[in-house]
Amino acid sequence: MPGPPSAAAASPASVVRPDGPWTHREVAANGARFHIAEMGEGPLVLLLHGFPQFWWTWRHQLPALAEAGFRAVAMDLRGVGGSDRTPRGYDPANLALDITGVIRSLGEPDAALVGHDLGGYLAWTAAVMRPKLVRRLAVSSMPHPRRWRSAMLTDVRQSAAGSYVWGFQRPWLPERQLVADDAALVGRLMRDWSGPRLPDDEAVEVYRRAMSIPSTAHCSIEPYRWMVRSMARPDGIQFNRRMKRPVRVPTLHLHGSLDPVMRTRSAAGSGEYVEAPYRWRLFDGLGHFPHEEDPAAFSSELVSWLKDPEPDR
Repeated sequence: MPGPPSAAAASPASVVRPDGPWTHREVAANGARFHIAEMGEGPLVLLLHGFPQFWWTWRHQLPALAEAGFRAVAMDLRGVGGSDRTPRGYDPANLALDITGVIRSLGEPDAALVGHDLGGYLAWTAAVMRPKLVRRLAVSSMPHPRRWRSAMLTDVRQSAAGSYVWGFQRPWLPERQLVADDAALVGRLMRDWSGPRLPDDEAVEVYRRAMSIPSTAHCSIEPYRWMVRSMARPDGIQFNRRMKRPVRVPTLHLHGSLDPVMRTRSAAGSGEYVEAPYRWRLFDGLGHFPHEEDPAAFSSELVSWLKDPEPDR
């Protein structure tokens, strides 16, 4: 049986719309079009991927959530996967409006947001900016934005662990490095950032192919450029001040104990920004991608929390 086509040979549609139990479509929101994969019926759970991935990172959680009685939707963030690659709009405030706009476009009054990595950063942001549209919040492998900023600036170990973010500040070179040799760097990052349970070759190939779609590398890096370059600018200072507003919905915070790029110490303590039930769950022996490294444990934790009518602090 032939293996997956090389990154250069794969068409964008075949990469970002693989067959499965889900259905694919596009929705318009916040001046752009977004690709989604969806399964099930019930209260909306909107899944937000991180770097260097796209919606497919939630392939295990979509059926688990649908089976549990939820409408599970995984979206491609702006500039990634099957969504529009716009020339601008990659600051977290606008990306959060993409997310809440998709909730409205799906005809739902609100959603439980589940975000990993950059998707988690944006989920925190959306819960602060549009609280009426966020029913619950679950974040994996990412501290609250104010906590992230503080850790990157004051914790030498976290600054070193997140050195890739500093490297992204260079012009053009990071994009070229990401796509060189059929996006070989993506495979290295996936393996280096995982715990002992490494991703299989086929999964790595899928992410490499998705990153090789023209303009994806640039759009994937732009949010990180804003996060650093805006720190001393008025827009960044205003965003950081805005994020002082507390999150007022039940929050589940998930983290892998062996995460090499986001230290447990950096993520822990984000509960100080939550004025609602807050649950911290540390997965022993998992790295930066707990939802892929141990999908059964992650999905079980997420579903039980979503179905709990009164999640305790």
